[in-house]
Amino acid sequence: MKVVRYSAPAVEPVSVADAKMHLVLEADTMAGNVTTSQSIGPGSHGISGGGLYTHKGAGVSVLGKEAIVNLNAGAVGTGGTVDAKIQESDVDSDASYTDWTGGAFTQVTAANDNAIQEIAYTGTKAYVRVVAKVLVAACSFGANVVTSAATLANQALLTALITASREYAEDVTSRKLITQAWDYFLDDWPDRNFIRLPFGNLQNDEATAPVVTWKDVDGTETTLTVNTDYIVETNGEGCGRIVLPDGVSWPTDTLYPSNPIKVRFTCGYGTAATDVPEVIRAAIKLILADLWEQRGDPVIGQTVAENKAAQRLLASYRIPWEF
Repeated sequence: MKVVRYSAPAVEPVSVADAKMHLVLEADTMAGNVTTSQSIGPGSHGISGGGLYTHKGAGVSVLGKEAIVNLNAGAVGTGGTVDAKIQESDVDSDASYTDWTGGAFTQVTAANDNAIQEIAYTGTKAYVRVVAKVLVAACSFGANVVTSAATLANQALLTALITASREYAEDVTSRKLITQAWDYFLDDWPDRNFIRLPFGNLQNDEATAPVVTWKDVDGTETTLTVNTDYIVETNGEGCGRIVLPDGVSWPTDTLYPSNPIKVRFTCGYGTAATDVPEVIRAAIKLILADLWEQRGDPVIGQTVAENKAAQRLLASYRIPWEF
């Protein structure tokens, strides 16, 4: 099988945080790992002019960190309300911040004041801040961003072993787990009316539809037209296929002598770690545990291969086709 990866997966099925939890790894102390930063300072905040979010907190760097944003409400003035929300940005510039979906705090009134609300930030931007508006009467509150950046001295090794564990699971199952694009090369058109594609979980939407190209003996490349020259079968978790419509044949021109036919396709369960079945994620963690425990051991390959629990978890996801 001749395949070349065109685009790599953006994330791993198991995050560093998941790996640390599975391996029971701790780094430094809680006090050393956790930082609390003020976005909006505590105190009495006046009525917002025009009902706008005029109380704009300072941006806090959250890149590469776990973050929790809290709204600490004190006494609310008679009839007063506080509406607060989380905004995010790639740069710490006032004009660049936009509302983060899911970042709105419950409105604070006299019925629920003197309490703390917490929201975990799970976005992907480098900075977050809290903005608020106060209506009717001045209210007392503040907003903090709590970040955790626990690290290990050998975290680079742990990250590399996560990738190795995922790649091992992919080898065992003959799948690609997180969305990625590949080029599949053939030397000749098949003698049947379809081309079966490797790795399973073929994606086929506007952005990921397989593209079939071929080169003639002179090296001139032609791109076939989807839904005219071929149709796409995704086949769920099975192997997808490029299929000839009724009455259509493969091109008959003499082909280029090297890799004349190319199918660029996108496959994988999805773009997020949680898109991968938990059974496979559990197997990856077991493989990771072996790699971590036996790092530096010359027979580590045997240790992983003999991990019967991981092998059994992956067995039901193996693709049976040979390529």
